[in-house]
Amino acid sequence: MTVPADPGAPPVPRGYIALASTRRLPLPGAQRVGPAPPTESVTVSVRVRRRTGGPPLPDPERWAATAPRDRAIYTRSEYSRQFGASEEDLAEVRRFATAHGLAVLEANAARRIIALSGTVAQMEDAFAVRLTSYRTPDGTAYRGREGEVRVPESLRSIVLGVFGLDDRPMARRGAVSGTGAAALTPPTVARLYDYPTLTAGQGQTIGLFEFEGGYRTNSAGRAIDIDQYFAGLGITPPTLVEVPVDGSTNTPQPGPDSPDAEVVLDICVAGAVAPGAAIAVYFAPWTERGWLDIINAAVHPAPGQPSPSVISISYGWPELDESSGMAWTAAVLDEISQSFYEASLVGVTILVASGDHGSSCGLADRKAHVSYPGTDPWVTCCGGTILTGVAGSAFQEGTWDDASGAGGASSTTGGGISDVFPVPTWQQGAKIPPSVNPSRRVGRGVPDISGNASPNSGYVLDVDGAQPQEGGTSAVAPLYAGLVALLNARLPKPVGFLNPTLYGLAGSDAIRNIADGRSNATGGAPGYTSVPGWNACTGLGVVDGNALLRRLQG
Repeated sequence: MTVPADPGAPPVPRGYIALASTRRLPLPGAQRVGPAPPTESVTVSVRVRRRTGGPPLPDPERWAATAPRDRAIYTRSEYSRQFGASEEDLAEVRRFATAHGLAVLEANAARRIIALSGTVAQMEDAFAVRLTSYRTPDGTAYRGREGEVRVPESLRSIVLGVFGLDDRPMARRGAVSGTGAAALTPPTVARLYDYPTLTAGQGQTIGLFEFEGGYRTNSAGRAIDIDQYFAGLGITPPTLVEVPVDGSTNTPQPGPDSPDAEVVLDICVAGAVAPGAAIAVYFAPWTERGWLDIINAAVHPAPGQPSPSVISISYGWPELDESSGMAWTAAVLDEISQSFYEASLVGVTILVASGDHGSSCGLADRKAHVSYPGTDPWVTCCGGTILTGVAGSAFQEGTWDDASGAGGASSTTGGGISDVFPVPTWQQGAKIPPSVNPSRRVGRGVPDISGNASPNSGYVLDVDGAQPQEGGTSAVAPLYAGLVALLNARLPKPVGFLNPTLYGLAGSDAIRNIADGRSNATGGAPGYTSVPGWNACTGLGVVDGNALLRRLQG
């Protein structure tokens, strides 16, 4: 149940217009506590258009259809010069901010983002919104808004979105814990998956996105748990670079269910698969603004910051909420997706976990859901399998479905059909089935590929003095990020956007299909089944690293 429309919505000032696709409703079940404190500090990111009169972006379909070795990859500086924001548009937004008493914290032409700071009262005046304090049924408090964001008519064609007024949580980590006798190590899994020799990640940087927690360091700045884990593997620990975004930093939170386990899992898996690669760990708040800013921090880094060639994302949020309304605003989906496309143009590969809550995506409305950004057409979405019977190079592998096992009541690979994105051109030959929901919609199908995810075949880590055995599709994204780093170290140019290549290799020795008839149904929602060919549990299947390398080289 949602609360009625806000009766205190402010009148629309003369000369203001509503920004397209910015409408918001409260979170399902959220109740208004009262007006947001008028003197509370708020920071927003204003996204502006690309400079007018510049060259058009490469056609997305033609770009996707071009083989990786034949793509023209832009440097970050080339991209900014050709496709960034104009100084005139940035100046126009600065004038608007000054007129409303807002401080300009940063203006970045490459990211097309201007960060503005002010009080709740100033933001309400500037953007014609009412900011309200809410509390959800689970006790979460957030500052939110209802309806559209508005700007003066003079900014109609310049401003594409304003993000940060509403700070509701929009990220859920994927890692789950389990126990079992079949614990593995990332190098073991990489060997089973025939990855290139694990000694040549040098010269590569892997980006990891984190939205909570962190890792412990000692007085010398060394990462205690990371060093201990790699010592146990006999591998030199990776060089870690922390990148704070929107004020978030490495903030360890010790405890039995600590989010630190996610951060440590991502670092240990990616770093162990690609020894020698540097790891850039980006910390951001789990809001719409945090999502937009963390992506742009990695794709368009500030001077002196890392430039990763591959990014792993173990977090996501359902596309729809339980009332079948949009959990994300359409405006932020547009801008995040554009940023992912920009990543492909500068040669960056994006790997995203499909989620660990099966077809329900953790919602209770008995409908099938999928998680964004895994459904974005410019990312490679990673589903889950379970490895059993490992003996030397021999093993069995099936769909990850621990719904009745040690992994938890809904510990199952995520996957399904997007309610937002249509079937991309490169996926049209994969025979994507309709949604199992009554809509029978045919849209972007996820995941694209899969890998070891069950906590029962997971990784025993060192986290805050404990040794949890971790898994989840959030262990699969960094596993493949490590593979991409190994590939990039051996190829003349980065592989970049992978999906057209992967779907072109379906049925070859480069991808091993998982079709064991298991389902990812959870939470009373209908599910999907692992069938031959692409399926919404394990995608195309598991990638053979050396076979993929040979195809990319040839």
